[in-house]
Amino acid sequence: MLDAYAEAKHNYLLGGHRLSAVEGGRFCEAAYRILEQMTKGRHTPIGEQLDTEKTARALESLSANDFPKAVRIYLPRALRVVYDIRNSRDIAHLADGIDPNLQDATLVTAVLDWVIAEFVRLSKRVDADSAQRLVTDLVTRKYPAVQMFGDRPKVLRADLRASDTVLVLLYHRGATPTTVSELATWVAGSMQKNLRRTLRALDDKALVHLEDNKVLITRTGEQVVESRRLLEVKST
Repeated sequence: MLDAYAEAKHNYLLGGHRLSAVEGGRFCEAAYRILEQMTKGRHTPIGEQLDTEKTARALESLSANDFPKAVRIYLPRALRVVYDIRNSRDIAHLADGIDPNLQDATLVTAVLDWVIAEFVRLSKRVDADSAQRLVTDLVTRKYPAVQMFGDRPKVLRADLRASDTVLVLLYHRGATPTTVSELATWVAGSMQKNLRRTLRALDDKALVHLEDNKVLITRTGEQVVESRRLLEVKST
């Protein structure tokens, strides 16, 4: 499921909208099996045809005393939408001449985000605060303009000015605060000298929150990153 999720998001962010919908179907097949395993202790074997309608009916018939509504109703119905887009809707073409790929892929990736976050919430394997941070990070849009090298993220766009580079890095970081010293190791050497000045300027504009040597991107900062498409890789 996680492999399909990562591939769907990657395709979406690179403009492969039709492929995102296809990966969404693979994601759903895995997610349905997880729901089977959660509720029955067994699942339809990989490689064997999965009857999603039968699975959804079985989940809906489960006792409310034994399983939450998310397992019985919400998750199966959300998965059904994605599965039907992959199987029943012509992702490549509609007779009205309007390309549905982008709108379909946008819906698919949003549903996938929600499903993953819901599985995290239901797992109860971590404390509430850790689960909330993980959910927030899962639904944060990651773009290929940031690549990880070990524990160090690197912005792959040399055309960005220092303030934009900082916003990209903090966006990628998500809901986890970053220390100024750690951030200094992520930016280019030419940006390190004036990094604190850059952060203060961003804080003054409410694009980041700077406090006690820790910095976190704000919702306004996230909107700037997304609206200006700062995380997209520029072709050379």
